[in-house]
Amino acid sequence: MKQFKSNSWLLPQPVLIIGTYDKDGQPNAMNAAWGGQWDMHEIFISLGAHATTDNLKVNPEFTVAFATTETMVASDYVGIVSGRKVPDKLDRTGWTIEKAPTVNAPVFKELPMALECRVSRLIDESEDGCYLVGEIIGIVCDEKYLAADGKPDMEKMHLITFDPVHHTYIELGKTVGKAFSDGKQLV
Repeated sequence: MKQFKSNSWLLPQPVLIIGTYDKDGQPNAMNAAWGGQWDMHEIFISLGAHATTDNLKVNPEFTVAFATTETMVASDYVGIVSGRKVPDKLDRTGWTIEKAPTVNAPVFKELPMALECRVSRLIDESEDGCYLVGEIIGIVCDEKYLAADGKPDMEKMHLITFDPVHHTYIELGKTVGKAFSDGKQLV
């Protein structure tokens, strides 16, 4: 096996789009890859110092949506352009913005599913950023991305993952097994 120095290569990494409102009610979005499930009802995201972190201080509610193959260019754009420097950056995405049904945060209709969240706690806050733990208040999903059982269908969404090794995006693929079930073959 080839050995590498320590790096941020946990795979796969989600491509999360965080939606917030600023102090004047203007929507913002940023792309964040370093996040995941904290427990059954919370998520965590490692955030640098961004317009998003400023917004969360004045309004502790936000959405977390999942980027897709179809939204990849705009999703990458909101990660490389700062809302502090380009206040109208969302205009360039072409996304349709609505207020989330449960929290005071934007939902971007072109993104198939979003978690509606509230700040639970900020860990290790500094001028460089923080670790955000958010309570999941609700989930919204466009009905065209639902499976026959009425739940979100990941295959229909064409979700992408960030490859931190090669700095690319990869579309997640097809279902290959049944969790909490297939392993029973070895019992």
